[in-house]
Amino acid sequence: MDSVRMIEQWPVENAAATVVAPDGRILGSHGNLDQVFPLASVTKLLTAYAALIAVEEGVAELDDPAGPEGSTVRHLLAHASGLNLNDHTTIAPAGKRRVYSSAGFEELADQLAKLSGIAFADYVRDGLLAPLGMTSTVFEGSPGHGASSTVNDLARFAAELQHPTLLDPSTLGTATEVAFPGLVGVLPGYGRQDPNDWGLGFEIRGHKSPHWTGSQNSPRTFGHFGQSGTFLWVDPDAELGTTPGILDTPDAAGATPNTEASPRTGLACVALTDRDFGDWAIEAWPAFSDAVLTEVQHLRP
Repeated sequence: MDSVRMIEQWPVENAAATVVAPDGRILGSHGNLDQVFPLASVTKLLTAYAALIAVEEGVAELDDPAGPEGSTVRHLLAHASGLNLNDHTTIAPAGKRRVYSSAGFEELADQLAKLSGIAFADYVRDGLLAPLGMTSTVFEGSPGHGASSTVNDLARFAAELQHPTLLDPSTLGTATEVAFPGLVGVLPGYGRQDPNDWGLGFEIRGHKSPHWTGSQNSPRTFGHFGQSGTFLWVDPDAELGTTPGILDTPDAAGATPNTEASPRTGLACVALTDRDFGDWAIEAWPAFSDAVLTEVQHLRP
């Protein structure tokens, strides 16, 4: 794919990107895919997925109390607990505003560790990273923003998000639908959004404008970006072309799928850089995502 080479034009020292089909095939990559980058808030996707695994394993229920008064596990995952960004103070009643909160993810991780008797970082490593072969990912520090990883590892995770093997598909479906619809809030870097749609750990594009994904991304696109200059999105409605060769590429685990039975809808994209999010990303990322989607949609024999 030519579009992934657009990262060469970004004003960063180092960048890497990949595009992942719904069956895990790598459609295109560029840059050092094994370079480790700080993920910043893309960490929340790993934390959320591990929390959902914990829910399925019976550690907790989504509607169990957690966090400030009136809040539940579901509220914490959906940035609806009312907790402030980083300082564990409450600035709104639970369920009334979309208050983006790393502190909420820290309280969630603490609660799950208490209930399971397992340090949350160990739970993430044993329940998520090891099964997916994400051997270069380091989960430490804040569960809201402390992890680091590579494009190759996140490609495996992006494949999991499109074809879950560690969760029941219905659980992931719930997590990628809007939780507490209609809540207004601030999307970091982009200002007030009405509504500021979010699922259970996954930001949902909806009709937000401006936004870090592209104008061609569907409203059902979900994912996250990080202040360290990173993002991962999944667009379940993206349409794939049928170019031979492109469709015969290996998946994130190195295997070549049966492309005759491969789904033609869905796409994920990962990009990691070593420059903090800023005006450069606001300009570059949507154009990059649109170019990826355009190229994939127009791949033909």
